[in-house]
Amino acid sequence: MSVPLVLYVVLFSYVPLWGWTMAFQNFKPVRTFFKQEWVGIQQFKFLFNDHVFVRTIRNSLAMSLINTTLGFITAIIFALLLNEVRKIFFKRVIQTVSYLPHFLSWIIVTGLVSNMLTTDSGAINEVLMVLGIIKEPILWLSYQKYFWGIVGLTYVWKEVGWNTIIYLAAISGIDPTLYEAANVDGCNRYQKMWHITLPGIKPTVIILLILAIGRMMEAGFDMQYLLRNGFIQEVSDTIDVYVVIFGFRNGNFSMATAAGMFKNIVNIFLIFTANWIAKRAGEERLI
Repeated sequence: MSVPLVLYVVLFSYVPLWGWTMAFQNFKPVRTFFKQEWVGIQQFKFLFNDHVFVRTIRNSLAMSLINTTLGFITAIIFALLLNEVRKIFFKRVIQTVSYLPHFLSWIIVTGLVSNMLTTDSGAINEVLMVLGIIKEPILWLSYQKYFWGIVGLTYVWKEVGWNTIIYLAAISGIDPTLYEAANVDGCNRYQKMWHITLPGIKPTVIILLILAIGRMMEAGFDMQYLLRNGFIQEVSDTIDVYVVIFGFRNGNFSMATAAGMFKNIVNIFLIFTANWIAKRAGEERLI
């Protein structure tokens, strides 16, 4: 029964690794593999001497760190609060509403964000002006200092409901007798959250954190690419955007492959490092 899945993984995850050889070539599509010019690590030397690529590494790490931190904190808190809702009807309504944004494509989400942040009847500016927080509309997408925050908050809005699913599943697996014993001891809801629920889902949190660290270089592409402009491109460009703009658009497939290869190697290193740290700390781990 596992043969189809194994074949799928091998075909789509391992066979394409053959393409990494382009990172060590001056690849030309018109040439066969044996006629390609091999250049060693020349592409990698070019990348690390390119200040634009180094800047994309900074942007990718910064946005990934913001998304991961906000995503974990909000998902755990939301799962804890949702677990305390006693009316099943309201609980299901809240769950459904919070899940819906996950099924929207980033193209649609980016369009919504762009419209809400415009100076011409943008909802955000209208609300802030009504509340007296600002006196005139702000062109949010023209200031670099706002962009990472916009990306982080958008990610939370889109994914917080979906991210709570696994935490709610972990909470449902906690022994109910622990809560009954806490009731006998006179614990309130917050004390039961802190001393029973959080320790109960700790292994799940650790595993998900390790997996998230393994995607630390995956800051995203759609939102950053669609919202980028001349004012904010210094903070909006990620490695994936760099690959598309400076690699495929210019026909330099070797450089694009080298950039993607570097990103994946760093992710592999990070996930094994996080797993090792969890093992040394005596926590749950992947392997």
